[in-house]
Amino acid sequence: MPSALPLADPAPADGSLPASVVDGVESRDFGVYVHVPFCRVRCGYCDFNTYTGDELRGAKRSDYASQAIAEIRGADRVLHDAGLPPRSASSVFFGGGTPTMLPSSDLGGMLTAVRDTWGIEPGAEVTTEANPDSVDADYLVDLKRAGFTRVSFGMQSAVPHVLATLERTHDPARIPLVVAWARDAGLDVSLDLIYSTPGESLDDWRRSLDHAIAQEPDHLSAYSLIVEDGTKLARQIRRGEVAQPDDDTAADMYELADEVLAAAGYEWYEVSNWARGEGHESRHNLSYWRGHDWWGVGPGAHSHVGGVRWWNVKHPAAYAERIVAGLSPAAGRETLDAETRATERVLLAVRIRDGLRIAELGDTGRAEVAGLIADGLIDGRTAIAGALRLTLRGRLLADAVVRRLLPD
Repeated sequence: MPSALPLADPAPADGSLPASVVDGVESRDFGVYVHVPFCRVRCGYCDFNTYTGDELRGAKRSDYASQAIAEIRGADRVLHDAGLPPRSASSVFFGGGTPTMLPSSDLGGMLTAVRDTWGIEPGAEVTTEANPDSVDADYLVDLKRAGFTRVSFGMQSAVPHVLATLERTHDPARIPLVVAWARDAGLDVSLDLIYSTPGESLDDWRRSLDHAIAQEPDHLSAYSLIVEDGTKLARQIRRGEVAQPDDDTAADMYELADEVLAAAGYEWYEVSNWARGEGHESRHNLSYWRGHDWWGVGPGAHSHVGGVRWWNVKHPAAYAERIVAGLSPAAGRETLDAETRATERVLLAVRIRDGLRIAELGDTGRAEVAGLIADGLIDGRTAIAGALRLTLRGRLLADAVVRRLLPD
């Protein structure tokens, strides 16, 4: 969740939604995202909407769970008043920040509020992110008892100098411990990795991949480091203190990841995500890429329901003020027209293994299919069957593929 909020129309004070959100609701799942904006330290590369203790200014972590629960209750009124039918959550995802900086009872209380308000589908995926040094065995048992099914650990790297550049605080030796504790608690496990960190070699990256695979997680994410304006890392690069990440090296690292993960039994299902066997994909994230509905709870959280997208005020103090006053915390919103929704459908669906039906493309996109096959960017056999699926080369150049599929 980037820290900068987009410019758009002001949101109604009561958060009310237009009647149009009901259209097509039967074809859309409903998920819940809970943003917990607290971190012990701010990593130099991070541009997410997070706050350390000395940045809170007028907000208390101890008050947060009750505020989030109040937003959940208000969200239910907004959805009901818009005429939407009752829908249980098909997935719930706690992200951050570091959700596990809060007591396990707070996470459990917010999850209970989701369950009591909307219900949670049988077999639903319920995930929290966690730093390896923010949980112990008892905490993970508490999460399982509260109804969580999955934990996503921010491993990032197994190499100390890479972690130091990223300003991550955990010891790589802790990864096997927390994964074992999660397994013992009955939780599925995902590991998040970052590659192309300044100073990281291809051998460093292989070491991280091997260390991650050795833990036999159900799911792995691997994201190329993006240097965001305004971050400490961007300033360090500008001053020449660390090297700018190299695009060619990043491509080599992605190809290595795909090779090593495939050999270990992991299959890609989205450009930056791999799962071990059917059913271990992140269902919550797939709902984003497929354009389903979700309500985002918390400061800076984004929501999408029926073509209406909105986002909450950023700072926890501003968020608390709105909630206490009985107002919607939404800061702005936009209603997507048919053309924008079609464009976003291409942008998102192209990234996943299921791909996009060629029949959904406009004239520009359909005219490009043969050339994309010839250039080795999409799979020819899949295209003959009517679907567009990226090759490995296509995944490396996914943005370029999208540009060719969309009109200027």
